[in-house]
Amino acid sequence: MNQNNKKLELLGSIPIQKALLTLGLPTMIGMLINALYNIVDTYFVGGLGTHQMGAVTVVFPLGQIIVGLGLLFGNGAAAYLSRLLGCGDKDTANKVTSTALYSSLFVGAIMIIFSVIFLKPILKQIGAIDNVMPYAMTYARIYITFSIFNIFNVTMNNIVSSEGSAKTAMSALLAGALLNVILDPIFIYTFDYGIAGAAIATAISQIVSTFVYLRYILLKKSIFNYSIKECQFSKQIMSEILKIGIPTLIFQLLTSLSIGMMNDAAKNYGNSALAAMGPLTKIMSMGSLVVFGFLKGFQPIAGFSYGAKKFDRLFKAIKISILWSTIFCGIFALISIIFPTQMMSLFTKGDIEMVKIGSVALRAQGITFIFFGFYTVYSFLFLVMGKAKEGCILGACRQGICFIPLILILPKYWGLYGILYAQPIADILCAVITVFMAIKLHKDLITAKKQFLSKNTVSSI
Repeated sequence: MNQNNKKLELLGSIPIQKALLTLGLPTMIGMLINALYNIVDTYFVGGLGTHQMGAVTVVFPLGQIIVGLGLLFGNGAAAYLSRLLGCGDKDTANKVTSTALYSSLFVGAIMIIFSVIFLKPILKQIGAIDNVMPYAMTYARIYITFSIFNIFNVTMNNIVSSEGSAKTAMSALLAGALLNVILDPIFIYTFDYGIAGAAIATAISQIVSTFVYLRYILLKKSIFNYSIKECQFSKQIMSEILKIGIPTLIFQLLTSLSIGMMNDAAKNYGNSALAAMGPLTKIMSMGSLVVFGFLKGFQPIAGFSYGAKKFDRLFKAIKISILWSTIFCGIFALISIIFPTQMMSLFTKGDIEMVKIGSVALRAQGITFIFFGFYTVYSFLFLVMGKAKEGCILGACRQGICFIPLILILPKYWGLYGILYAQPIADILCAVITVFMAIKLHKDLITAKKQFLSKNTVSSI
């Protein structure tokens, strides 16, 4: 059996538990290491001072917006590719792959140029105060310019995951993250580049991850072809990519917007409050990225099963994914509740106020993180099934529909605590909405299963 057939067998017939572990575990490990790198990166920058920490905190959401372009085309393509593989349509899959990859690079380059030209007003808009701005400008010029490699990496991560090559995705993430951990102290302290050193280390690490994916393409280890000649901007292909990619981009934009709004609100309470938002975001991102990594394994299995009309396999994948992700979220929540002060203390030389503010927020967000796996499973599921409207609504709930009104209203009545508790309250509301949407989805899947079985029964008579 050749490598490509093994990949298809993994998606369509290997027992769900084994398939989820085979596909989800490597990506989860890769994203965990990547999240740990973000923590370590924040730790090294924290050693420079509160203003430098504030600068990285402010730039983070802008970087997430640019990376969202990779998700727009990468995740949009991945959802479609899984269904195409389930249907056995490899020719269309090749066109989708090439179209998504080259589109992401073109649009990403335009976005980066725009961001660099208007960098200062953008940073000011998303929370950079005067004593933070010089450091934010230094960091962002390097970080944003080299984000083109990150766009390529994010697009490829999704495409590679859709075909069941989780180990390649893990290798790319690991190579970049581990190198970054090594280079951070060298460029920041040994070479004395300060905050510019952190950005340079990140840029080099992203380039190395890009080489991992280029090797995968050039050695023809992929099921798909990556040729510019295969690009086809037909209505069918672009609509399928964009109807899933746009909700994913909206989710990413809302994530960045929510972080920006939280930073902007926190700056009114001083440098310590603004600086606390950075470690808080990175720590919670570590938990969410692990869940996303695991569900990258769920996504191609669900898409393939839905495309191949293997409904029992799909139901089992949903059930196990919710169970396993919720167990992890519970463990992560417990750690955040018990050790918030110790975790926040790692990111400052002695800013007691920053630790105090960050600990309250970390404990509050930890309590409601228990729901994260549940609604993320259904957010992924709606998108991979091609249900763009439902996926968009659910994806926009946590940090958009529920969060934005809360972050605008609560601080007016509750001050700083309104900022710190906005996300936990939004998590609870999102979980309630997910329950109702999940009930309807399961009813629709049961109906589709009955219709498929009935049709096959009639055809066999």
